[in-house]
Amino acid sequence: MRALSSWRFIVICIIGVVLCLLSITLSVSIGSTKIPVRTVWSIVLHKLSLTSVSPDWGLGRENIVWNLRLPRALLAALVGAGLGVAGGVMQSVTRNPLADPHLLGVSAGAGFGANLAILLVGNLLGVLTVPLFAFAGALAATFVVVLVAGFSASIGPTRLVLAGLAVSFVIAAGSNVLIMLADPRAISSVVFWMLGSFGFAQWNNLLIPAVALLFSLIVFFRYSQQLNALAMGDESAATLGINVRRLRVLILTVSALLTGVLVAFSGMIGFVGLMMPHIARLLIGGDNGRVLPASALLGAIFLVLSDVAARRLTAPNDMPIGVVTGLIGGLFFIALLTRYRE
Repeated sequence: MRALSSWRFIVICIIGVVLCLLSITLSVSIGSTKIPVRTVWSIVLHKLSLTSVSPDWGLGRENIVWNLRLPRALLAALVGAGLGVAGGVMQSVTRNPLADPHLLGVSAGAGFGANLAILLVGNLLGVLTVPLFAFAGALAATFVVVLVAGFSASIGPTRLVLAGLAVSFVIAAGSNVLIMLADPRAISSVVFWMLGSFGFAQWNNLLIPAVALLFSLIVFFRYSQQLNALAMGDESAATLGINVRRLRVLILTVSALLTGVLVAFSGMIGFVGLMMPHIARLLIGGDNGRVLPASALLGAIFLVLSDVAARRLTAPNDMPIGVVTGLIGGLFFIALLTRYRE
């Protein structure tokens, strides 16, 4: 039975990787200028020096594929994977099916920190300024939510989510104050960024999110079995020699780091971390060693396709991707509330 489950997991991962590549290809191909899939792959392979085929496309198409659409699609995949993983570990460490970086106020804290860096601090620490301020904001928001909720083993899903929503509202008010005090010329871009966007994606914007995602995955996989034990309850986990408090602090801190970095490069995108782990558990069960990679793949696919929808619904203009994920995620959240109403 275990061997059958392992094979199912492998097959699902292979299908997920294929679908992820197809969704990225679709994202690069579709736009105001439609580029055939064959041309897309030819350009990519040519730029990677993996083919000796002579270019039969114009420089304009090459620039669109390589410098505009491909970095955007890859950033969407990285952010989707990161948010899916962050949501999965938050749900596990809190034993709360409604936990998510957006609902627990972590994204709002990261957004406040990023706004502070963009509007008031400037380029103090170079390219690391916004990610570091976003991480600090995410970590502070996590601490405040835990403090307000009175974190303990007996805390219920409703109380934690309500604490997260309350803290989000307070932080949102602070962000609005920053916007009011800022240069009016920067307000429109910041507001658009707060709703989520990949429009400013460039190749040099991919390294930091990729490193943050890789580091977080290594940490989460390292403690995946301990997270499985934590699902049985704090006392059961403690009897297995697990330092429950230290584990929670570590996982929530790394989740805040990952969320802060992702928000710094993509803006505030909600509900990805809520939906993907639930879908992953429906497909492969509750083992975090399998849920986390599945959530990453599902998140990458979902956010790339959501970005395609955001670009096409209001073409030639870009709709903030947070509008698309908010609509889908809101309906998903209502369904979860109905399921867990007891």
